Amino acid sequence: MNKVYFFLFTIFSVFTLSAQAQTETPATYKGLSITISGTITMPVNASGKIPVVLIIPGTGTLDRDGNSEKLNIKSNAYKLLAQDLAKAGIASLRYDKRRVGQSLMKDKEDNLRFDDYVDDAIGLINMLKDDKRFSKIVVLGHAEGSLVGMLSVAETEGASNAFISVEGFGRRADYILKDQMKSQPGYMSDGFNKILDSLKVGSVQKKVDISLYPYIRPSIQNYLMSWFRFDPTDELKKVRVPVLIVQGSTDLQVATTEGDKLKHVRSSYTYALIRGMNYVFREAPEDKEKNIATYTQPDLPLKPEFVAAITDFIKGLK
Repeated sequence: MNKVYFFLFTIFSVFTLSAQAQTETPATYKGLSITISGTITMPVNASGKIPVVLIIPGTGTLDRDGNSEKLNIKSNAYKLLAQDLAKAGIASLRYDKRRVGQSLMKDKEDNLRFDDYVDDAIGLINMLKDDKRFSKIVVLGHAEGSLVGMLSVAETEGASNAFISVEGFGRRADYILKDQMKSQPGYMSDGFNKILDSLKVGSVQKKVDISLYPYIRPSIQNYLMSWFRFDPTDELKKVRVPVLIVQGSTDLQVATTEGDKLKHVRSSYTYALIRGMNYVFREAPEDKEKNIATYTQPDLPLKPEFVAAITDFIKGLK
């Protein structure tokens, strides 16, 4: 009986310690026409200054936790990453993108530009720089957020101390989108490519087939053109801080060849290929249906090798 009692007490104690491994507080950054809302996660009982990671969301309408109702993603990927970082003694700031969650934007969708995401990240980096609790600022960008991170780190030289690209694209966005549309019916990919070619020469197309609205509707075409301007390999060359590139081998959205392109930009980069990891940082097979199923399983733990690669990199910074 005593053994059973001790076992139950141990489980309760471990659960309590785990639940108290971090504290979370709201964070707000106000720009000219935007209010960015986020969450700072701090390790409990942190002593002295500690490193902090700015987690920049990926492609689409993702919130601070890595979720999107429109994209049918309920993974809690960023929230779990923040918790795992806290367990390693590392703070983090994750946030809702513009027009998502509690991040309010006065302008309409057709006024959004890729540079706006970069401006938001720069503002958050400078906000963290002024926070006396932090010793180093590490910028981590996921997917589309990888390019946002590159540009913001290059613009805040001296403020940010390292950059981590997770499932980042190695080619311009127009090439990525064109490849992704190959899985759609021919009439859709053909129509998409015609509009894409028009955008590449600066011409917005108002007449768009309804089937293409989720991908290239008129109100996002200016945003897409602003995104197409940037080549990730060119932008990464401008980053003058230590770089970690992380790529999952079973990512259905970002092929390993994209990570390969980034790692070859400079030989000094640290590269971590996580075997069996998908887009939401989980253990997943190559089978499409089983892989995507993990996108709506928030209780699944993050791939341990993924967390270890990030924490080891940060702890190794001088």
